[in-house]
This record gives sequence, C-alpha cells and structure tokens, in this order.
Amino acid sequence: MSLVLDRVSKKFENASLEALDDISFTVEDGEFICVIGPSGCGKTTLLNIIAGLEAPTSGMVTLDGKQIVDAGPDRAVMFQEPALFPWLNVLDNVKFGLRLAGKTKAEQEEIALHYLKMVQLAHFVDYRPHQLSGGMKQRAAPARALALDSKILLMDEPFSALDKQTRNKLREEIHDVWLQTQKSMLFITHSVEEALFFADRIIMLSANPGTIVQEFKITLPRPRHIEEQAFIELRADLLKQIRVEVSKSVKQEYRND
Repeated sequence: MSLVLDRVSKKFENASLEALDDISFTVEDGEFICVIGPSGCGKTTLLNIIAGLEAPTSGMVTLDGKQIVDAGPDRAVMFQEPALFPWLNVLDNVKFGLRLAGKTKAEQEEIALHYLKMVQLAHFVDYRPHQLSGGMKQRAAPARALALDSKILLMDEPFSALDKQTRNKLREEIHDVWLQTQKSMLFITHSVEEALFFADRIIMLSANPGTIVQEFKITLPRPRHIEEQAFIELRADLLKQIRVEVSKSVKQEYRND
C-alpha cells in the first residue's frame, strides 16, 4: 500500500489565502504518520482531501497508483466525534459497514467480534451508544473502521474531547491495535506528545497557508514512555518549532486586519 500526495494545494472559494500549498509526501504500507501544526494550518482539510471528502485545487492524491476523487472503502476515517448510530447497539454499529459490503451474517459476526475484542469492548456488544462513556465510544469507532479492512485508517484528533486519563489509555490501546494489525495510519493531532507516542514520521505544517515545514523520522524504541528523557527532549524541540509557527500565524493575522 502506498498513499502519495503530489503537490497538493487547496484554496476555498472567497478565501484570501490558500488553506494548503504544495503538499507532497508518501505513506508506505504499515507506516504510522502524524501531522501536526498550529490551528488553521489545514490539517483537517488535508485529511478530508485524502478521504475524498474535499477535492484539491491542484495536485493529486493516489492510493496504490489510483487517483482519489471521492470517498471509498479503501480509506476508513475516524473523526473527532465517533458518529455511532444511536439506534444500533455496539455490535450492530461495527457490523453495519460489513453488511453493506455483502458479508454473510456469520462473517459479520466473526469480524465484528474480533475487532471489538481487540479494543476491549467484547463485553459491551449489546450496549447502545448513549450507555457508553466517551472513551468507550472512541474504542467502538476504530473497531468499526478496522472491520472494513481498509488500506489506511485516517484519524482526525479522535481523542481531543476526552479527559487526559482516558486519552492516555486510548493512546496505548490504539498503539496496540496498530502493532497487531500493521495497518497504515495517518493521524492528525495538535498534541506533540501524542505525535511522538505514535509516529514513525511526523510531518509538521506551517501556519496559513499550510506547507510542510519539516519532516521528522522518529526512531524512539517502542513502546514509548512519555516520562523518558529522550522523549522529553524531543518533545521540547518540537514544541519550540511549533511555537515559531504559531507566532508566524499571529503576525499574519495582524497583517490581514
């Protein structure tokens, strides 16, 4: 599997600046890529273009050599909200896409239960979304996405609305799922700590317009621990560079006033 972004730019109608400018990078099979940058740098727009929910103004995105022009089952998406169907229980939420994909009832059951066990929700299959905590809902979302066996999982700050304790626990669980599945993942986040915890590579975008400032190859051994000195030092270095980009963004806003 290879996802390739080739000189992708995006400008929204009536906008004075481009949201994204000349973005090029590749996600190889099994890689965990994190994209970070200041607010308004186009991270979510970038994910939406890869997902096929937005079209680039120029440039091209391909998956295994095929141009992405709309949404498709080869790309699963996790948004900030888990977006579970409230009228279905946890098991049926995970089975929903499998049913549309033409799987038999037995296959739906087997696949759904496999991934629910992976995210530690096997004992909650009969629960409706309103009966779940925020963290449990966010566990159900990757189970549903992974069940479709998409080529890449796209995640847009899926833990941002959760408390720190729940967020830290879910990081470990998503990391374990990635180790088990070796699924290619692209993760959008504001958190440098989160990016360092997950990433093989971190792509840092600039302030508006979003351009690639730098790409970091992360060689910290796994599993990673946020209290280790090497982790702390690398986080400090990345935070310093993020602050520079935030400062540029603020200056840009003043110039445009």
